[in-house]
Amino acid sequence: MNLVKSTGTFGFYTIISRLLGYLRDVLIAIFLGTGFLADAFFVAFRIPNTFRRLFAEGTFNAAFVPSYTSEIAKNKSRSNKFANEIFNLLFLVLLFLILIIEIFMPVFVSLIAPGFVEDNEKIKLATNLTRITFPFLMFVSLSSFFGGVLNSYNKFAAASAAPIILNLVLIVILFFGKYLNDDLIYYLAYGVSLAGFLQLLFLYSFARKYYFVRFDFKIKANNKVKHFFKKLLPSIFSSGVTQINILVGTIIASFQASAVSYLYYADRIYQINLAIAGIAIGVVVLPQLSKHVYLKKKNKILQIQNKALELSMFLSLPASVALFIASEEIISALFGYGSFSPEAVSNSAKALYYFSLGLPAFALIKVFSTFFFANHDTKTPFYISLVSVMLNIFISIYYFKNIGFIIIPIATTISSWFNSIILFIYLKNKNLFEFNKIFILRFIKIIFASIIMGIFFKYLISIFENQLSYDYYLKSFYLILSVFLGLVFYFALSLFIKAFKYEDIKLKY
Repeated sequence: MNLVKSTGTFGFYTIISRLLGYLRDVLIAIFLGTGFLADAFFVAFRIPNTFRRLFAEGTFNAAFVPSYTSEIAKNKSRSNKFANEIFNLLFLVLLFLILIIEIFMPVFVSLIAPGFVEDNEKIKLATNLTRITFPFLMFVSLSSFFGGVLNSYNKFAAASAAPIILNLVLIVILFFGKYLNDDLIYYLAYGVSLAGFLQLLFLYSFARKYYFVRFDFKIKANNKVKHFFKKLLPSIFSSGVTQINILVGTIIASFQASAVSYLYYADRIYQINLAIAGIAIGVVVLPQLSKHVYLKKKNKILQIQNKALELSMFLSLPASVALFIASEEIISALFGYGSFSPEAVSNSAKALYYFSLGLPAFALIKVFSTFFFANHDTKTPFYISLVSVMLNIFISIYYFKNIGFIIIPIATTISSWFNSIILFIYLKNKNLFEFNKIFILRFIKIIFASIIMGIFFKYLISIFENQLSYDYYLKSFYLILSVFLGLVFYFALSLFIKAFKYEDIKLKY
């Protein structure tokens, strides 16, 4: 496996998906803005979207891939039997869960958006929309199973391309937004579930080459299957802790008008980089790392770990610097149109400013957690993540009354840095990771290149200050130009000081 090329493949389709997601969100911002309808839709969309990220972006893989890879190494028929038992149990559990929550949806929505409870119209709308979107949970979870099968064979393209379907479906619906008026949010909700079903069919068409579904509802929970499900919940919680923190933030933000929307738009920006700097690297590394752990190849394990960490920092640090420097210009240029007012730009930018400080930590959590998962340890990152979430909740609730919604990105950033540091300490103490000399030297160079790029990017933003103002029609063009020039400058400088080497693209791990 070539780490850089595989990450590039995963990252390429992920970037396409995120860019289409951005187009989707621009259209949502134009038609819905940050008002009553937007808040209700984002709560309904947040649940399936959170589960999409939890299952599709590596957390299901964390429990499934190491076990499935071990079975493949032993025997193909045994791996098929194991996969089939997991699929059937997963199908039944998800079906039961969705039926129960659909029945008790008003209670469920009251729990995830308690700030809506006093507004009967708002809570009713959010409940109706969530009922429509909730089947997406089943479709995306089963899609993640097929994605896990493909990833176990080092096939990453289809699984990373699948989320594109959701964005395409919603974009098509949004193009008719002018004619749908207030009914638009219902069409969008139905579009979410339809896209989940199409995504499931898409991934199964690729996974059939390696695994064919055989429905068998006679529950056969042998030790291997029990072991998998014991690992699944901790892996979902620990690998998806950033998404859980954001979900917690959404719940708390529901008590402040439009705050859910502000956080949603800020979240959309930094997630583009996180998808590559953390998620893509974690997903790509896990199958090969699990294989080398099984074969007890210590040198290979350390080589992959250090290169994964280096690549993660190479991608996340400059992005963090850029978002920190130009959070308001970025939000304005990307979303500041139509119903998205200057006040909405300012508030979303404040959230993005604080999220940017946590971006490297978000990526580190993904990478460090993968090191544990490859060793079949989901409990340690689970307990650390649990403490992290409790810290996030405490900070958010304690300061929310005085500071408002802005405490949510601050708390998420603080708790994420806490999480990543404790994960690192445990890895060192358990002798599951150690730095090599190459990483230390490269890391210093990456920090230097990121700082110089930040100075250059700040200069570009100041040059285009007038063109990036809220009222300027072509402001998105000047933002894209500034980002492109900043990227070219960063990569050129990195190659010059050897923070990144072209030969890395050809290395096999």
